[in-house]
Amino acid sequence: MGYFLLAVAKVLGMALNLYMWIVIISALLTWVNPDPYNPVVRTLRGLTEPLFYRIRTWLPFVRIGGFDLSPIVVIFAVVFLDTFLVNNLVALAQRF
Repeated sequence: MGYFLLAVAKVLGMALNLYMWIVIISALLTWVNPDPYNPVVRTLRGLTEPLFYRIRTWLPFVRIGGFDLSPIVVIFAVVFLDTFLVNNLVALAQRF
């Protein structure tokens, strides 16, 4: 059981790390205004915009001036989940 929890923790950590990079790349793409019909851009927007939209509706102050701070909120949430969940799963796996 311990090895299973450790494997789940590692996969979850990798998935959270990958999503953090997707958020960073998506935020950087907004600065260069790429072709919206590009499949890579559409995939990145499809993976990030639903979460950005929810954050913008829950926290209306994340748009300051012309800056959208919702990617920063998502990155903080991902880092929190990575630190809290993954480390607790690893600690629980070590107890088994």
